[in-house]
Order: sequence, then C-alpha cells, then structure tokens
Amino acid sequence: MEEGINRRKTEHIRLCLDDNVEGVNKSTGLEGISFIHNALPEINFADIDLQTSFLNKALKAPFLVSSMTGGSELAAKINQNLAIAAEEKGWAVALGSTRALLESDAHKESFLIRKQAPTVPLIANLGAVQLNYGYGADEAERIVELTEADSLVLHLNSLQEAVQDGGDLNFENLLPKIEAVCKQLPVPVGAKEVGFGIDGTVAEKLYNAGISFIDVAGAGGTSWSQVEKLRSEDPLKKAAAEAFNNWGLPTKDCIVSVKSSNVAVPVVASGGMKTGVDAAKAITLGADVIGFARQLLQAATESVESVIRTMDQIELELKMTMFGIGTKSLNELKNTDRVMVMGKSLLNKTAGE
Repeated sequence: MEEGINRRKTEHIRLCLDDNVEGVNKSTGLEGISFIHNALPEINFADIDLQTSFLNKALKAPFLVSSMTGGSELAAKINQNLAIAAEEKGWAVALGSTRALLESDAHKESFLIRKQAPTVPLIANLGAVQLNYGYGADEAERIVELTEADSLVLHLNSLQEAVQDGGDLNFENLLPKIEAVCKQLPVPVGAKEVGFGIDGTVAEKLYNAGISFIDVAGAGGTSWSQVEKLRSEDPLKKAAAEAFNNWGLPTKDCIVSVKSSNVAVPVVASGGMKTGVDAAKAITLGADVIGFARQLLQAATESVESVIRTMDQIELELKMTMFGIGTKSLNELKNTDRVMVMGKSLLNKTAGE
C-alpha cells in the first residue's frame, strides 16, 4: 500500500480523472479570440510547418506535455506512455514534482523516463517552496542528474499548499534562493504556476533572477485548490476552499501581461488548453510553446497509441487553423492579422466594410 507522498500522487491522478476539478465559471479567456477565415489561403496544406525549438532542441510541433505526475505505480505507467508518445511526436515532456524522487525509493521509475524519450526536451520539476524546507541548489542539481533532464522548472503553488492538508506555507524570501539555483545548475531553469497564472510583474522578477523560461499556467483548466479541497480531511479548509472556485488569472491575460513586460525568454502557455485551436490563439498572443496536461491524462492511462491519437488530433487542429487563415509557419501565425480580439478585427479592412 502506498503511503505519504506516493499515496498523495495517486490521489491527485484519480481526482483529476474522475472529478470536476476545474474552477467554477473560470475560463482561459481564449474564447474572446477568433480567427477571420481566409477563403483564398494561397498555400498548400502539405507545406504547413509546425517545427520550432525549445531548450536548444528541435521540436516537431510547438507542444509540451505539461508536468502532471510521478511517484506512484499509476504515475509510472502514465509517464512512460507520455514519454514514448512525446518522443515519437517530437513534443517536449515535463515530469511532475520530483521531490518524491529524493524522499522515497518507491516508484523511482516513474521519473526515470529518459530512455523512453531520448532526444526530446525533458524537464524535471520541483516546488520552489521546497527551497525553504531543506532543499537547495545541490538537491536541484541532483534531481537533474538522476532524471538526465535538459531543464528544471520550479513550480509556484502557494494557493494549492494553503488548501493542502499539511501544506508547506513559507514562501518568504524565495527569490534569492531561486536565483542561486539558476546560477548553480548547468541546465536552464524555468518557472511555472500550477493553474492560477503568472503575470508580467512576477515574470520580470523571475527573469531578473535568472529564469530561462516562463510557463504562465493560467486559470481556466484544473484548479489545484479544488483538487486539494476534495482530498482534505479538514472541514474548515474544505469550506474555505469554496471561496476560491473562481480564483486565478486567465491564461490569455497571463500571456498578454508577460509579453507586455521586459521578459526576453520563451513563454509557455498552459492552463486549460484543450485543442489545437486554443494553441493557435495562444501563439497569436505571443506564446512560443503550448502545454497540454489533463487533455492527455486519460489517454496516458490507456496506452501509448491513445496518447498519440490525442496528439495527432491537436496537431491537426492547429494545422487546420493555420490553413483556414492562410499561414504556413508558426512565425506567420504569430504575426497574422487575421484574428479578432473581443470582436475587434486586427485587419485594416474586412470584407463588406
């Protein structure tokens, strides 16, 4: 029987699969963006190119399997399926929090997926708050060595910890400790939220501390306050968590805020991403890589083939969007004027005017 941190990881997976853990009446904000159909795209669908790069490695498509899990028997199956699929499709792949890798011998194989994904960018993951609970640059470097990761991302999950039974709540003076990790590690260090969003002001602080990429992980998808509410055995915390059903910065607003700041690093857009059309919208806002998590989770419990089918659909949706507006590269998509924001066209002149 799994205990402690390993049991918690399994509970997280089960709740995300089986329960409604999205924020109530909270959206990504991307529904306010639409594309202007181009009836004469003047491109060959076969020439549409999704290739890009991230963490100094090539990607066949601008996609990331976002951090989800690790440290349990079920997590091992999920991560191995995700890794094999990511390698075949040329997506980057991120691990769930690797704290369990150092604290427990159980299910280490759930984090050691480099053999299944030998060439794509692999990102290890650690809660930034652990830098106030005995972890430092040495432990972070050890995680990178064990996982053979190309990068480490530090996740910022203050509200989740506040709701979680026994959560780690000392987020004081973390920035200089994050900076120390960035300076010592031989690989790029990124920062991400877990579903409540990073704005431009926070992104600038992280960038100035040495962070190499920002994953905004905005609101509109899984709400980890709701996940922890369902896990909690504390009636007071359960009741208080209800007040945060609608908490967080929508993913769209996060992207806009970060891109409007003085942050010269790649932006990963995650948080409620469900389709390739969502991805296209995020790219037009300035995102460089799009992260998918819960959308892949059910497939990952089934088989590699199920994950690949889901990835294929997301890629096709992105290509169809690009075809529909007449763009054949991600750079053209990022700079298109065939987009409407809250009903306002970016075209100088639309048909019928």
